[in-house]
Amino acid sequence: MQLEDHPTVKRLGGKAQAAGNSSQSLDAAELRQLVVACGADDAGLVEISRPGLDPQRDELLRYYEVRGIRAVNPSMGFPMEMYHTPSYAPWVVLHKPIAVEAGLGHMGIHRNLIHPKFGNFVLLGTVLTELDVETYDHPIEYNPCLECKLCVAACPVGAIGPDGSFNFSSCLTHNYREFLGGFSDWVEQIADARDALDYRRRVNEGETASMWQSLGFGPNYKSAYCMAVCPAGEDVIGPYLQDKQRHLKEVVRPLQEPVYVVKGSDAEDIARRKFKNKTVKPISSGLRPRTIGGLLAFMPFVFQPNRSKGLDTVFHFKFTGMEEREATITIRNRTFDIKDGLLGKPGLRVTDMPRPGSASSRMRRVFLWLSSAERSRSRATRACW
Repeated sequence: MQLEDHPTVKRLGGKAQAAGNSSQSLDAAELRQLVVACGADDAGLVEISRPGLDPQRDELLRYYEVRGIRAVNPSMGFPMEMYHTPSYAPWVVLHKPIAVEAGLGHMGIHRNLIHPKFGNFVLLGTVLTELDVETYDHPIEYNPCLECKLCVAACPVGAIGPDGSFNFSSCLTHNYREFLGGFSDWVEQIADARDALDYRRRVNEGETASMWQSLGFGPNYKSAYCMAVCPAGEDVIGPYLQDKQRHLKEVVRPLQEPVYVVKGSDAEDIARRKFKNKTVKPISSGLRPRTIGGLLAFMPFVFQPNRSKGLDTVFHFKFTGMEEREATITIRNRTFDIKDGLLGKPGLRVTDMPRPGSASSRMRRVFLWLSSAERSRSRATRACW
């Protein structure tokens, strides 16, 4: 029997052809009812052409093409497409921007989505389909965030600034200690330890037990205090409005645990100054790009604004060899800007000659050169990353 003559193939082939010839749009109300019936508390619909999806549209379309199917529900968390790492992000969909466009809330200053009813403690999922919907949703007109800044007060590493700024590296290093980056650092601590005693000097028994628990039962967030203290949302705002001081005393202040930071970072300064009763442990962030493109893409996220205080300069970087790249980095007023090409007049030019090793090892050499070439600025330069 030929494959095309098999009863299953013929039956499914007919259904696929009929579906492919159908131009009927999905009914929005009926689709929402279906989603709620399947267990969701709320749902919104967004067309893929929405400008708010510009940063991830190419990846979404690529995912369609690879799967070759009409609808798919990408992972809302792990497992992800880990074969993409470290050159590309392992996730397929950025759920929070889609949720904002779908009218399910807005981002608070803690960078979590806040639903107007349920608050920020929500789980997001996205279903991608190639079929059109009759009507689409749009972002809600107000932000449920109260701007109470309790998340600022509770964050153990100061990742959330009172001015609304966000330090990605500080949050990642501590809160995601037992996820991919922290796990990589832990494995390297094992590999570098001379013996069991040296390992216990590097990683105490409580940390080892916690890592085992994450491996056995799912990774543990080391903080998420910003979510715990957030009073926004109709379902959770009541106690906060009734007694703000009690909320502060019972919810915000008791949060305690070891704080993981990168040595010399803004997070270390804040943790040691703000939480004197906590153990502050310097570790590696686990961010190790293996390409020059990945390295330059990571730099804005690991930049330490407070450490760059007083630094006002322009750097020209030229990478040669198999991965040629030119970039201009401007640091001014504790802000970081990176652009392709060699732009403006630099305070320092750095050319990285090709040598064996990963991009991260090449970058370590680059900043060693920086610190020796700009002696008057070396301390601030080294501390920015």
